[in-house]
Amino acid sequence: MKGSTLFQVLAILSVIGSVLSKECTNTPTQLSSHTFRYQLLKSQNETWKQEMFAHYHLIPTDDSAWSDLLPRKILRQEADELSWSMMYKKMKNPGSFKVGGDFLKEISLHDVRLDSDSIQGRAQETNLKYLLMLDVDNLVWSFRKTANLPTPGKPYGGWEAPDVELRGHFVGHYLSATAQMWASTHNDTLKEKMSAVVSALSACQKKMGTGYLSAFPSELFDRFEAIKPVWAPYYTIHKILAGLLDQYTFANDAQALDMTTWMVEYFYNRVQNVIRTHTVERHWLSLNEETGGMNDVLYRLFAITGNPKHLLLAHLFDKPCFLGLLAVQADDISGFHANTHIPIVIGSQMRYEVTGDPLYKTISTFFMDIVNSSHSYATGGTSVSEFWSDPKRLASTLQTENEESCTTYNMLKVSRHLFRWTKEVAYADYYERALTNGVLGIQRGTEPGVMIYMLPQGRGVSKAVSYHKWGTPFNSFWCCYGTGIESFSKLGDSIYFEEEGSIPSLYIIQYVSSTLDWKSGKIVLNQKVIPVVSSDPYLRVTLTSSSKEGSEQLSTLNLRIPIWTSSKGAKATLNAQNLNLPAPGSFLQVKWSGGDKLTLNLPISIRTEQIKDDRPEYASVRAILYGPYLLSGYSSGDWDIKTGSTGSDADWISPVPAAYNNHLVTFSQESGESTFVLTNMNQTIRMEKFPKAGTDAAIRATFRLIFDDTLEKISSIEEAIGKTVMLESFDYPGMVLVQQGTENNLVVTDPPKDTATSSFGIVYGLDGKDNSVSLESVTQKGCYIYSGVNYSSSVGMKLSCNSSSSSSEAGFSQATSFRMNNGLSAYHPISFVAKGGSRNYLMVPLQSVRDESYSVYFNMQP
Repeated sequence: MKGSTLFQVLAILSVIGSVLSKECTNTPTQLSSHTFRYQLLKSQNETWKQEMFAHYHLIPTDDSAWSDLLPRKILRQEADELSWSMMYKKMKNPGSFKVGGDFLKEISLHDVRLDSDSIQGRAQETNLKYLLMLDVDNLVWSFRKTANLPTPGKPYGGWEAPDVELRGHFVGHYLSATAQMWASTHNDTLKEKMSAVVSALSACQKKMGTGYLSAFPSELFDRFEAIKPVWAPYYTIHKILAGLLDQYTFANDAQALDMTTWMVEYFYNRVQNVIRTHTVERHWLSLNEETGGMNDVLYRLFAITGNPKHLLLAHLFDKPCFLGLLAVQADDISGFHANTHIPIVIGSQMRYEVTGDPLYKTISTFFMDIVNSSHSYATGGTSVSEFWSDPKRLASTLQTENEESCTTYNMLKVSRHLFRWTKEVAYADYYERALTNGVLGIQRGTEPGVMIYMLPQGRGVSKAVSYHKWGTPFNSFWCCYGTGIESFSKLGDSIYFEEEGSIPSLYIIQYVSSTLDWKSGKIVLNQKVIPVVSSDPYLRVTLTSSSKEGSEQLSTLNLRIPIWTSSKGAKATLNAQNLNLPAPGSFLQVKWSGGDKLTLNLPISIRTEQIKDDRPEYASVRAILYGPYLLSGYSSGDWDIKTGSTGSDADWISPVPAAYNNHLVTFSQESGESTFVLTNMNQTIRMEKFPKAGTDAAIRATFRLIFDDTLEKISSIEEAIGKTVMLESFDYPGMVLVQQGTENNLVVTDPPKDTATSSFGIVYGLDGKDNSVSLESVTQKGCYIYSGVNYSSSVGMKLSCNSSSSSSEAGFSQATSFRMNNGLSAYHPISFVAKGGSRNYLMVPLQSVRDESYSVYFNMQP
């Protein structure tokens, strides 16, 4: 290590004096997990609790090793170096700091509006509905209880329940999310609701009279400071502080800022008391319980107030034992609880921005590099069961409990800071990947308040069958619900950035249909993105603008040319004049005036990426991407793909034509008050109960009509009546329903050489009812697909013939007649078929999957 770097490492300690034998622990691994801690505290098994808490804070981690690099004489400083007065003295002149470099400026959420028909616009609207569903009295119930105020309403459940030590954390997130959502939409009802929450919390704070504000009593901090078992009280305080600060920042709520500074004064005094009564070592030791982003919010507050107390307190939450590892560039984060430590890095980034200390830029750059190179999945996300695993050993971690959603939310913040500092396209590319694949798919479609905790990435996994499954609007409130409502409230905050100057410059780093009121450029810019489809392999973007009345301003636009595109086939025009495009991974710079029009067409292709695992036996485990979209294949666990020997993608993967959606059908029958559907169950045809959309059962009940005349096109399924078809199973592309006579069950398999045995005539229903059809065998006239009106899931379906004596004529007509409706499932606009070893896979963007079983990594062999 270079001497200058060592000097910088030592500088971490210079603010508060060096600490002898600093013990950095990470608590017993299981206790660091939010999931495990909630389960433990809810348990009635006192023996188990005592066993788990017996070793609380006593398990050392490897991050103490970095301190061994420090010269012993540095660690033997005088005791007064640890005194509070010495620390405060060193912070009294914050104005002497040189702030960070020439950063790109954020564009206010107030100035960006998402198109309602975009993916981002729909996700934002779904989230807005959820924020409006939540009741103010229910949200603040535990705060009022703690303040000994009347408690109208009833408390929410899950992690906000009155007996959960983390209660109140979601309310902090709610304050942040509503502030950001109001800036994004200016919804008046939301403004009233979030202001009511702030007012209610202010009443609680005033009632207690000390500045303290939380949904739990301050006794939890007594335990925290005594190094006794407690569930992360500062984690919740960070969320409340950040929420109040966001209410001030986005909604100009001065009351919220006053509440923030009063809270901080209270905790400043508590930390001061710990260090004066004990040592600063004792304070560092307590930080091994998760503290969220306390350093981050305090640096943000200092940037507003300039109060040296806020800067000092921020420094004291920097957890040097972890940042020190990164400062000496040790790739040793394995075993750490990921979402405990990513916020600490974000805080260190704010330290760089407000103090200009380059060490903290180096720390976050190195951190991003090691997470990206050794610990990230193809989604851009990280962690398994909430922890970092061994570097470049991810093939062994694929399961249901991958990628805690909170970690992706926070890694986006890390990359966003780095992009603003460096303007490097790689960080913007990462942001796009993680947002597209790790955030936009954590909602269950457009159902308000239904989100996931983990993003499964094993073989044949489902978002619906992970440990937490889908959450519920009023009884979950996990940490990932809090970050989730924030993520979907600020989808417009990283599309545009700017550099001010005599000729202002705008950076467009995300291609999202939206409108920007660009005040520096004195224009209103409209970005229109044609939705990406698999049948047209291009990203197509159009930019237009209009000058504001009475203004004429020359400006510069910088458009990201993502690394996933190629120069071949790329095209850009400005006012119908061709532009020279730079290589992927750089910016296209354009001089811009009001009234200009720019079009950008970027090729999108299929590519594969090896999982981050350097063991030779896993070299064939790869993910499949289409531009920024990670593709998942519907699968119950199969994962073999045959790529062929030519090296051409066309040998193993092909797009699904958009017209095929017109050919998708579901066949159903009524029985009593229930509806049953024709279903492919493990390649055997059965009748099953009508399923919920977005499930395995729904895709198994969907079939594609393949016409005898392959050029046949229909605009509605009614046009299929009277035609000969094969029935291809939706989730087994290439396999069709095959008859095996009247004695054997119908099966789903590869088309036989004699296609007649897999062909059926769609005729008007034998029961004579409107909208009814029957499926007649081509090779055995008078024989039809027959349910037997027996809907037992153990019974396979067969052909049955009209002359059969086993049924009455009326019963036979009923059992062979189906209602033919549009398919319960449909092809996503981005859909491909990939060739497998024993079966093919329908590939769709991971973000679009709801409850269906899927795989995102495949064993790809020639």
